[in-house]
Amino acid sequence: MKILEMIKTIATSESTVETGKRFCESIGKTVVVTKDLPGFISGRIFTPFILNAIRLVEAEVAKPEDIDTMFRLGAGHPMGPLETLDLVGIDIVYNAATAIYNELRDPQYLPPQLMKQMVTMGWLGRKTGKGFYTYPEKKA
Repeated sequence: MKILEMIKTIATSESTVETGKRFCESIGKTVVVTKDLPGFISGRIFTPFILNAIRLVEAEVAKPEDIDTMFRLGAGHPMGPLETLDLVGIDIVYNAATAIYNELRDPQYLPPQLMKQMVTMGWLGRKTGKGFYTYPEKKA
């Protein structure tokens, strides 16, 4: 990853931010500074995007492969939202979305029932071999 979110809390001095930025830039990273708020920048944008893709599957509006194809070919994303979710881990995004929802009480962050069921079933994506897609077993 070439970009980092640097979190600035109320206790973080400007000199600390500048020192951190200089270090990160020295190792080839681009730094974006954000406030210490639930989800920061990437999570606040990424989470509703992913959850809405799940809601479309849950409502039988589209199949996972069609949603992912739309974003790969139509929007130029390297992976579709559900492929990305399977890679990151359905449980990871579920827990992050729940934490953001609990803090903000904004319904766009409330995980869909389908996601909760998948986590309960242990269908967590690539790491378990089953998520929105099925993955071959890894040989030891």
